[in-house]
Amino acid sequence: MRQTRILSVQPENRAESVRQATDALKRGSLVIVPTDTVYGVAADPRACGAEERLFEAKGRDKTKPVALLAASLADIEKYGAILTELDIRLASMFWPGPLTLVLTVGERTEGFRIPDFEPALMLLREVGNVLRVTSANLSGQPPALTAGDAVRAIGAFVAVALDAGPSPGGTPSTVARVENERLRILREGAIKRETLEKECRIVL
Repeated sequence: MRQTRILSVQPENRAESVRQATDALKRGSLVIVPTDTVYGVAADPRACGAEERLFEAKGRDKTKPVALLAASLADIEKYGAILTELDIRLASMFWPGPLTLVLTVGERTEGFRIPDFEPALMLLREVGNVLRVTSANLSGQPPALTAGDAVRAIGAFVAVALDAGPSPGGTPSTVARVENERLRILREGAIKRETLEKECRIVL
């Protein structure tokens, strides 16, 4: 069984912990990362076999997509995502934050989010690319709100866990997609439906 290294990301040691996590990701290992919502488990999509290990760790159906976290809108556009006018307006209001927007990338769609949590942003900037990130728990189980919860759930598959204390949010992100300049909410989470209804029409 893999022994997970748990690294603190308090201000005094954050930079070194993030560097070690980045090295692990680039080698294709999985890393537990704190975000503004819940603890996630991350994989670098550029690393051979990393995404397959992510699905294995979660026990997740491979037909269910995993969102991408980014440090900036520029990184999302560099990945090839197309944003409508409404996407851009929503991004300006709710990013960084707990809104995942499903965007078109070539002939497929991908979910994207910019987290509002400095340790996660530091990791994304250090990696220099988007990361596949899903909640650090077994599929169908409650999300992990601490690094310890995450390690107990999937630590056998993870090289490094970044520990920033209890999750500041505690609720997964809201997932939405713009269709014909109207918004379809795919999963209501930290941002409530009524908040989004103030900005655009909702498709049920």
